[in-house]
Amino acid sequence: MDIGAVQIAGLALGCIGVIGTCAVTGMPQWKVTAFIENNIVVFESLWEGLWMNCFRQANIRMQCKMYDSLLALTPDLQAGRALMCIAVILSFLAFLVAIIGMKCTNCSEDNEKSKRLILLVAGICFILSGILVLIPVCWTANQIIRDFYNPLVNAAQKRELGEALYIGWATAFCLVAGGGIFCCSCCSTTRKYTYSLPPKSAASHVTRGAVSRKTSSLYSKSQYV
Repeated sequence: MDIGAVQIAGLALGCIGVIGTCAVTGMPQWKVTAFIENNIVVFESLWEGLWMNCFRQANIRMQCKMYDSLLALTPDLQAGRALMCIAVILSFLAFLVAIIGMKCTNCSEDNEKSKRLILLVAGICFILSGILVLIPVCWTANQIIRDFYNPLVNAAQKRELGEALYIGWATAFCLVAGGGIFCCSCCSTTRKYTYSLPPKSAASHVTRGAVSRKTSSLYSKSQYV
């Protein structure tokens, strides 16, 4: 496959990852109400996100409120804020760096060595941003599952996995896949532009042939003397 098409595929996955990271960071559906046992009021639901919680009634009315204090949040949400913000910045920078280092752009004056280095940096940044997205998503999911099966937790306080967590897993996959594509394309480009000198045997054969022709011509001239 053409290396340019592979790089475009990696850039597309990275773009999806950047959009998904921004969406997951702002979505309030990290934790949603679990309708179990006595908590069967299905026309009311509570969403909890990194920045706000929303109260929704019968798909008609929804009220959202920002958290009053950062210290009132659980540790997974506190860490999620910081990690997701870093992931947004890192993935966006990786996207811009990847555009500069792609084969179809002339930002680095067609210097193949610098382009390989730029693509490698972009791929590593994409992979790191995917890991940063994966950490708070998995941490929050683990916290939700552990509280759900904990008999000491009240049924009204139990939550289920929200849509933001599933989007977060897909986003992390896109970021890691895009970063892996850029790293692999960088290695394949290195192998493609590695040149080898001609073998010495061919050069020596040409030199030996020239010497033999010169010698034979000398002998032919001496015969006329």
